Amino acid sequence: MFTNTLVTTEDLAQHLDDPNWVVFDCRFTLTDPDAGRQAYLRNHIPGARYVHLDDDLSAPVTESSGRHPLPDPGGFAEKLCAWGVGVNKQVVVYDDSYGAMAVRMWWMLRWLGHPGVALLDGGYPKWAREMRPVTADLPEPRKGNCACLPEPSQIVDADDVLRASANGDFLIIDARPERRFTGEFEPLDPVAGHIPGSINWSFEENIDIDGTFMPPEALRENFQALLKGRPPWRVIHSCGSGVTACHNLLAMEIAGLPGSRLYPGSWSEWIRDPSRPVATGE
Repeated sequence: MFTNTLVTTEDLAQHLDDPNWVVFDCRFTLTDPDAGRQAYLRNHIPGARYVHLDDDLSAPVTESSGRHPLPDPGGFAEKLCAWGVGVNKQVVVYDDSYGAMAVRMWWMLRWLGHPGVALLDGGYPKWAREMRPVTADLPEPRKGNCACLPEPSQIVDADDVLRASANGDFLIIDARPERRFTGEFEPLDPVAGHIPGSINWSFEENIDIDGTFMPPEALRENFQALLKGRPPWRVIHSCGSGVTACHNLLAMEIAGLPGSRLYPGSWSEWIRDPSRPVATGE
């Protein structure tokens, strides 16, 4: 039986020596791109492989792309195979930022058709607080045989978002912090604000006081209040560059509201074309 949303630290601890479980450390800091790798080299969960947001989970930035464009599916699948991901493997991803970075890999494996990928609930901080084993040893390479069947219906592009912004048929949910959404503060992108018609639901709203996800019933109540009767498949998730948006997408899956879609380019791609409208304020 695959787990495809969350795994607990206890569950992972019981499977550290399980050859059918593959673990990935996705720690990353947007303002210091090497910090996550250095933290991994100091200590990580035994057996975990490091995955870098810029180098592994993104394609090179272009003049028209956002900050983290999706990589070529075939090339990424080759990396997954080299890292030991196979069709019968349970994949677990984690970071040290409430899942904000690791959710990108969670979503990408789902996008490529891998049925068993889950986020470590509470991440590395919870694992460390519980005094569970860590190591600086690097794992031995293991070749896997993984599928690569990207599902295009899980993605929308800028034109889709432009239509949704204009006609309101789809709800666009922006996962950035409120100050970035309103345009009051923008530390990463050259233009501040948000896509007109979108609403703000910061990914941190999905997190409980202990750093784990809110219970499914609480998440469901929150998102149903946002959806106002819309079906989940009429939801588009956005953020700064298609990373933390996946957190809201995962939260909806946990809540039993599957089928929403991701705008991978997000705000950093949207503003590349000056003809696209920009809104500020609430």
